[in-house]
Amino acid sequence: MAQPLVKKDDDRDDEAEFSPFLGIEKGAVLQEARVFNDPQLDARRCSQVITKLLYLLNQGESFTKVEATEVFFSVTKLFQSRDLGLRRMVYLIIKELSPSADEVIIVTSSLMKDMNSKTDMYRANAIRVLCRITDGTLLTQIERYLKQAIVDKNPVVASAALVSGIHLLQTNPEIVKRWSNEVQEAVQSRAALVQFHALALLHQIRQNDRLAVSKLVTSLTRGTVRSPLAQCLLIRYTSQVIRESGNNTQSGDRPFYDYLESCLRHKSELVIFEAAKAITELNGVTSRELTPAITVLQLFLSSSKPVLRFAAVRTLNKVAMTHPMAVTNCNIDMESLISDQNRSIATLAITTLLKTGNESSVDRLMKQITNFMSDIADEFKIVVVEAIRSLCLKFPLKYRSLMNFLSNILREEGGFDFKKAIVDSIVILIRDIPDAKESGLLHLCEFIEDCEFTYLSTQILHFLGVEGPKTSDPSKYIRYIYNRVHLENATVRASAVSTLAKFGAAVDGLKPRIFVLLRRCLFDNDDEVRDRATLYLNTLGGDGSVVETDKDVKDFLFGSFDIPLVNLETSLKNYEPSDEAFDINSVAKDVKSLPLAEKKALGKKPTGLGAPSNGPPSTADAYERLLLSIPEFANFGKLFKSSAPVELTEAETEYAVNVVKHIFDRHVVFQYNCTNTIPEQLLEDVIVIVDASEAEEFSEVFAKPLRSLPYDSPGQTFVAFEKSEGLPTAGKFSNILKFIVKEVDPTTGEADDDGVEDEYQLEDLEVVAADYILRVGVSNFRNAWESLDPDSERVDEYGLGPRESLAEAVNTVINLLGLQPCEGTEVVPPNSRSHTCLLSGVFIGNVKVLVRLSFGLDGPKDIAMKLSVRSEDDTVSDFIHEIVASG
Repeated sequence: MAQPLVKKDDDRDDEAEFSPFLGIEKGAVLQEARVFNDPQLDARRCSQVITKLLYLLNQGESFTKVEATEVFFSVTKLFQSRDLGLRRMVYLIIKELSPSADEVIIVTSSLMKDMNSKTDMYRANAIRVLCRITDGTLLTQIERYLKQAIVDKNPVVASAALVSGIHLLQTNPEIVKRWSNEVQEAVQSRAALVQFHALALLHQIRQNDRLAVSKLVTSLTRGTVRSPLAQCLLIRYTSQVIRESGNNTQSGDRPFYDYLESCLRHKSELVIFEAAKAITELNGVTSRELTPAITVLQLFLSSSKPVLRFAAVRTLNKVAMTHPMAVTNCNIDMESLISDQNRSIATLAITTLLKTGNESSVDRLMKQITNFMSDIADEFKIVVVEAIRSLCLKFPLKYRSLMNFLSNILREEGGFDFKKAIVDSIVILIRDIPDAKESGLLHLCEFIEDCEFTYLSTQILHFLGVEGPKTSDPSKYIRYIYNRVHLENATVRASAVSTLAKFGAAVDGLKPRIFVLLRRCLFDNDDEVRDRATLYLNTLGGDGSVVETDKDVKDFLFGSFDIPLVNLETSLKNYEPSDEAFDINSVAKDVKSLPLAEKKALGKKPTGLGAPSNGPPSTADAYERLLLSIPEFANFGKLFKSSAPVELTEAETEYAVNVVKHIFDRHVVFQYNCTNTIPEQLLEDVIVIVDASEAEEFSEVFAKPLRSLPYDSPGQTFVAFEKSEGLPTAGKFSNILKFIVKEVDPTTGEADDDGVEDEYQLEDLEVVAADYILRVGVSNFRNAWESLDPDSERVDEYGLGPRESLAEAVNTVINLLGLQPCEGTEVVPPNSRSHTCLLSGVFIGNVKVLVRLSFGLDGPKDIAMKLSVRSEDDTVSDFIHEIVASG
C-alpha cells in the first residue's frame, strides 16, 4: 500500500514507529498471491507477497482452511524458481501454513529433492521444513538422510538436522533415540554451533537416565568440548549432576567442582561467567570454594561491557543473601557502579552494598544513594527502600541516618507503591527499634501533612493512635492529628477523630484538651465525623455523663473487634428501642452467611480492582478464630486458606445453603452456612450428609451438627475430612441436608413439640487444585521472578481451543489456577491479539510460586497459551502445569 509523501521538514515526532505494512488487508494480499501462478515468475514481487503473508500470520490474522490450502498450492509452484532469496521465503511460508492447509504431503517430494541437493542452503532448510510438517510414517522414510545430515561436513546442514531432532524428540522419541551414535560423533565436531546443538540433543536423549547423564558429563569434562556455547551447556549439566548426586562440593564428586573451577580460566567471557554463576549456586558451597568465582565476578565489575557488569553485579547480589562476607571484597568496585549509566546496574550495586556493608560505611553509602534516587524509576526505588530497611535492622545504632534518609525520599515525587514501601519500612523500624519510635512517628506526622493517598493517611493515623501515647511526650503529636480534621477529606477526618480519642483514653493529662477538640468536631459537615466525635465524647465522659471504667474504654478503643460486622448489623436491625440498652456482648461471634434478602440485594459482585480476592483479612481472621473455638479442630494446625462461599442451592428456595472450604495441611473442613427462609418452620439437628465415594483419598473424621435453625437466622454445621499431608488432593462430594422440621405458630412464635425428619438435596461440591493456592501479590514481579531459581522454571505450550475472546481465556486460566494477578495484567486491552498475564501466590506448605502466561490467537477463535512457572519447589512448578493440562 502506497504511503503519503512526507516532506523532509515535516514534524514526524508523532510517527516514531512507522511500519511499511500499515493498512494491508488479508483480502488484498490473497489477491496479490495470484502472482505465484504467473508463467514468468517475478522473484522480487513473489518475495514481497510472501513477506506480507508472513506478516499477517504473525500478527494473528487467521486463514480459513480453503484460503490456506489455496495459498499453499500456489507457493509450491515457486520451487521451479532458482532465486535463492525467494526459495528461503518459500521454506518459511510452508512452515507457517502447514498446520492450516490440507494436503501438505504434496510438497514433500520437492523438499526431499532439495534435501539431496548440492546447494547447502536448500538442504538445511528442506530438513527443517520436512521435520516440521512430517508425521511418523514419513519420518522413517527419511531417517537415513537425517542421520547422514547430522554428520555432514557443512555445519549449517548438521545444525539443521540436530535442531530438528530436538523438536522431533517431543513427538517421535523412539526414532530420534536411534541417532545416538551420529549425535555422539557430532559432539566432537569442530564447528561451534554443531557441537552446541549436538550436546543439547544428546543430553535430552539421555535426560531420563541419571547414570547415563553422569557418564556423559564425566567424559566431556575431560576437554573434548571446544565450543563456548556447548561448554556453557556442559557447565549447567555438571551443576545438575552435582545437585542430583546429593553431595556437596567437599565430600562429593570433586572432579566435577574442579571442572567448574577450571572453566574460570577459559578464554571466553561467556564460559567464565557461566562457571562463576554455577559455583555460587551450588548447595553447601564454602567460602573457600566461592573465592575464585567471586574474584572473577569482581573483574567483570570493571568491564567496559554493560552486559558483563550487569551479570556480575546481579550474581553478587544473590550471593550476598547467603554469603555476605564473601562479597565484601567487591564493595569498592561496586561503589563505582552507583553512578553507572545503566540504572539497573546501579540499583543492583546499591542493594548489594547495603547487604554487605559494615556499620562504618553506612553514612558514606547514604550520601551516594541520595543523589542516585532521583534518577531511577519507582520499581527500583522500592528495591532500595527494602534493602535500607534490612540494613537498619542489621545495624540499629544507625537508625537516625537511615530514618532521615527514608523521611527525605518520602517527601519526593513517587507513586503509591513506592510511598507505601517507605511507610511500611518506617513502621517496622519503629516496632523493632525502640529508640527510633519518636523520630519515626514525627516523620510520619510530617508526611501526612502533604500525603495525597487517603489509604496511607488513615493507616498512619491508626498506627499513631496505638504507638503515640506510649512515647515520652504524646502531646506533640496532637497538633498534627487535629490539623487533619480541618485539612483533609471526610475519611481521613474520621480517622483523625478516632486517633484523638485514643490519646484521650491512654494519656490522662491530655483528656481536657482532647474533649475540647472533639467538641469542635461535633460541627463537622460529615455525618461520620460527627457520629464518631459524639461516640467518643460519651465513651470518655467528655459530655458530663458517667464514664465507663478505664479498662472498658481502652478495650473498646484499642482492642481487636472480633464480632463479624454482618452479625452486628443484623442484631442492630432486630433491636427494638426500650429501657434496656443494646448489649453488644449478645451478638454472636460466629461467622454467619448473609440472610436471603441481603443475599439477593448483593447479587451483583464487584469486578476489577474493587473486587476482593478471597474476602477481607478480618473475615479470614474470624474464620480462624471460629475453627479454633471448636475443640475437635484445635489440633488441625494452622489454617492455610478459606475459600469464598460456594452456593449449593438456588436463589429462591426454602433453604439457602452455601459452603466455605477451609484448607489445612492434613485436613479439609467444610463449613455449611444454612438459612431457613420459611417463617412457619423451625429446623433442629441440622447436618449435611456428605458422600465422598468420588473422593477416595479423603476420609471423614468428624461432623458437627447445628442444634437449632430458626427463620432467617443463619447458622453453621461442619464436616471435616482427613487427607494426605501437604498434597493437593482433589475430589467430588455429594451433599444432602438432613434435619427435623417443627411447625411454628405464627401468632405466638412457639414451635410444636413433635417434629418430622426430612432431607433436602444440595448441589455437589468439588475440592480442586486451586483450593491449595493462596492469592498473594508481589509489589515487583520482575524482581520476584529473578529472585527464584531459574532451574525451577517449567515452560510448556497449550492449545485452549475456541474462546469467545482473549479476555475470556485469560479469566478462565486465572480462575483455574487460583493465583493473584499482578500489575494489572488481568485486564486485556480491546482488540488485542496477544497478551501477557503475570500471576503470583503461595502454594500449601508456604511455597512461593510465580507464573507468566502468554496468550495469542491461533485461528479465528482458537487461542494458544505459553505457560512459564517458577517456584521455590520444582514439584510445585510441575503441579501448576498439571492443573492446566488437566483443566
